[in-house]
Amino acid sequence: MNPAFASPPPSAPPRIWAVGALVRAAADALEARLNPVAVRGEVAALVRASSGHCYFALKDDAGQIRCAMFRRAAALLGFEPREGDQVEVRGRLTIYEPRGDLQLVVESMRHAGQGELFERFLHLKARLDAEGLFAPERKRPAFAMPRGIGLVTSPQAAALRDVLTALARRAPHVPVWFAPAAVQGGDAPSQLIAALQKLYRAARDGRHPLDTILLVRGGGSIEDLWAFNDEALVRVIAQSPVPVITGVGHETDFTLSDFAADVRAPTPTAAAELAAAPREGETERLRALRTQLERALTRRLERQAQQLDTLAARLMPPALQMTVARQRLAALAVRLTHALGMRALAERAATGQRAARWSRALQTPLVLRQAHLEQLTKRLPAAAHTLLARQRERLQRLDLRLSPLAPEQVLARGYAWLESADGQPVTRAAQAQPGQSITAHLSDGRVGMRVTQVCPTASKNRQQPLS
Repeated sequence: MNPAFASPPPSAPPRIWAVGALVRAAADALEARLNPVAVRGEVAALVRASSGHCYFALKDDAGQIRCAMFRRAAALLGFEPREGDQVEVRGRLTIYEPRGDLQLVVESMRHAGQGELFERFLHLKARLDAEGLFAPERKRPAFAMPRGIGLVTSPQAAALRDVLTALARRAPHVPVWFAPAAVQGGDAPSQLIAALQKLYRAARDGRHPLDTILLVRGGGSIEDLWAFNDEALVRVIAQSPVPVITGVGHETDFTLSDFAADVRAPTPTAAAELAAAPREGETERLRALRTQLERALTRRLERQAQQLDTLAARLMPPALQMTVARQRLAALAVRLTHALGMRALAERAATGQRAARWSRALQTPLVLRQAHLEQLTKRLPAAAHTLLARQRERLQRLDLRLSPLAPEQVLARGYAWLESADGQPVTRAAQAQPGQSITAHLSDGRVGMRVTQVCPTASKNRQQPLS
């Protein structure tokens, strides 16, 4: 016992205290004998000061006590206390000396019964984790551009409005299939399971293009969120055919559904943002890809056009090639005849000179040589004719190979060459405008035409309710 409160001897007069000293002594006695304390009761007369401190009373049927929770402890709360809540607090008893009031300085607070629920949460989490339901290798990344999104939450929940607003802002072209379910209370687990299984069937049978499922609700106490710790619900989430994103409660709230899901978001709005990439960014990326593709195609067409111009410059009409080949063959024939004649004359001159120098003994070989020369002279026209025939056959083969490549032959097969009024070729639909005059070159002449309509194509998805 505090010596200050020891009973004086019967004969001694009572000690006379100063008020402040008495209050401090009482406070010291409370600190020494009772602190720390844990109290259960109902929150009443709750006041939140602008400084961040909270003042309230804890009461039950037999009494009440004033409480103060200072800013540091209040900032660590995972929920917002309300009047009428049954809570358990831990702190220390003290006396507020300026008024002499007994008060409890609260250092931590939780909902009544939360400790038992938390123990159940940890036990079930350990058991399911041992089965591999929360293994990281099971997790699948969410689609950046889903074809459709399934949504499970309460029709009355603020989370529904938050998710739809975020999706409408980021990806209005993506359809959302809503499966309503209670998110709090005894029937909530069974309704959540039924809603998820409905979306699973739609995803499997292809009735709706579902690539991602959102399971969301707003914040609350551990009792409010307990439906998302249901074992059957956790197992159903683990069986999803598509990635599941959970956004249950606030950033500090964790449920077993979060551990079983493929992706856990801190809030419902954050879950919606993880489910679909913003349309503006994807549109900009597509524009950049389109620009790159157009530039690449333009460079390729320019190179092909240059190659075509080079080949066209080297390519003569077949008739002209035949004429040039005939002229060249005739020139070769003339040169060959002239060369053979000159050779014969040289042979004769050489023979005459040798005959003048040699004796009669050489007359017989000279006669034979002259006879051989006469035979060669007779064979010359036949050899020239044979060479001309071979050149003509080669020229005919060249004519057969070049004829299909002539522009007239290409046009004769049904093709046409389009040309604008200023003489520019028209190769794409985007170059034509309604009312524009265009000339079509065909195999047997030209046709004047006028553009009446240019029809681009476009497509757009639209949202529809889940049937």
